[in-house]
Amino acid sequence: MSLVKKFATVASGTLMSRALGFGREMLMAAALGTGPIADAFNAAFQFPNTFRRLFAEGAFNAAFVPLFAKEIETHGTDGAKRFSEEVFGVLFTALLALTIAMELAMPLIVRYLVAPGFADSPGKFEMTVGLATIMFPYLICMSLGAMMAGMLNSLRRYFAAAVAPVFLNIILIGVLAYAWYQGSDARTVGFALAWGVLAAGLVQLAIVWVAVRHAGISIGFRRPRMTPNVKRLLVLALPAAITGGITQINQVIGTAIASTQDSAVSSLAYADRIYQLPLGVVGIAVAIVLLPELSRALKSGNLIEAANLQNRSVEFTLFLTLPAAAALLVMSEPIVRLVYERGAFAANGSTPGVAAILAIFGLGLPAFVLIKAFTPGYFAREDTRTPMIFAAISVAVNVTIALTLFPSMGAPGIAVASAVAGWVNALMLLGVLIRRGHWGRDAPLMKRIPRLVLAAAVMGAALYFAEHWFAAQLASGSPLAIKATTLLALVAGGALLYFVAAFATGGADFGMLRRNMRRKGSPPVREQSPDP
Repeated sequence: MSLVKKFATVASGTLMSRALGFGREMLMAAALGTGPIADAFNAAFQFPNTFRRLFAEGAFNAAFVPLFAKEIETHGTDGAKRFSEEVFGVLFTALLALTIAMELAMPLIVRYLVAPGFADSPGKFEMTVGLATIMFPYLICMSLGAMMAGMLNSLRRYFAAAVAPVFLNIILIGVLAYAWYQGSDARTVGFALAWGVLAAGLVQLAIVWVAVRHAGISIGFRRPRMTPNVKRLLVLALPAAITGGITQINQVIGTAIASTQDSAVSSLAYADRIYQLPLGVVGIAVAIVLLPELSRALKSGNLIEAANLQNRSVEFTLFLTLPAAAALLVMSEPIVRLVYERGAFAANGSTPGVAAILAIFGLGLPAFVLIKAFTPGYFAREDTRTPMIFAAISVAVNVTIALTLFPSMGAPGIAVASAVAGWVNALMLLGVLIRRGHWGRDAPLMKRIPRLVLAAAVMGAALYFAEHWFAAQLASGSPLAIKATTLLALVAGGALLYFVAAFATGGADFGMLRRNMRRKGSPPVREQSPDP
């Protein structure tokens, strides 16, 4: 199967989840707007949702997949099953203890970590504590599900793990639709959504559990013991979790800072949902597929294939995310109007703020996706320490800039901090890969990148002028059908212009992409010892 087909398999499930996520956020914006209940729910959901993205979207896999793949190669399915049961026993016990401790300490966690700014608003604070208490067990489901998703990815069965998150949005959309039908008040909607999150976690865990059994591995519970394999996993997992979840860690920091300003938390959450679509469909798909493929190539000593996998992945991510970034930058306000501007989401008060945040996130989108493409180059070599150091530097940059800009810029200042921190992290990851000789120089890729940037810039300029030309059709007072038709036509026209410009300038070529994305058998080339 070609690399593109594997990316597409994962991306299709992620695309369904993100598309339904739009529906969920549209209903939530209409029901709650950017008011206090929306702030409370988004702050409370940020806590378990951070762990969902951190574990389910690759960080746990970064430590687990190489070790699981090694067990399959050296000891076969029986060895891999034994290793999985050892990990499951330790992971389940640790998660259960952590959840109990967090539930008991939730008021302190919300006050000092999740949303310190809510402490001055007793109603909002108590609501956030209640919602977070209901939703935190979601962490157990997502962490165990992430382990099973890693097993499926190592076995090259990508779809079940990719499609499981779809059910979170299906369930929450059902909750919102029922609440709308019943005419429920905002507080009731908030608690119903919290219980829906917990139910979704159980459903997602059941899906990957069944898929693993169908793949021929039945996991039983073993008494938790610190075996050598488990110790090795834990040594790799902590820095991998910090590294793989750096974007989410920065978002938690941003939420904590934003909690001191009304509506800032929900504004950041609504903008995040939109830019997560290209990030999830492209970046996460690449990270999930690239890690086991790269690990397999390195384990067999095939450096030519490893270098080709890395270069083709970067080429693929930039080809799709550069135009997405340009579109988010220049079309943020019409997008926000179409997606959210109804019901409790006030046109004049909410739209400009969310649009400004979204435009800034667009500037950081390529960096966030490149991080997903660069980190497997470290994780596949079982080096989780180096990217963890870079992640720590990125967090320091993010906190410094956010605290500096928030007093004057508000929530957009937090978005600026996140984007700058993302680019700092991506450039450090690339620089060290090159210095260690782990990034093969690819002359065609170097030629194509500036041409893809040019094609995206041409598309962005055209969309900028087109948006002003069709300002009346895209305005708040325009009928929904007119707004949707106009925006979709502009997006389609912009995409067509981008592809024409990319192929005309030599930034892309269908035949070349098709050949390079196909797996090729290359003669093994043994790797030299990496620089210390």
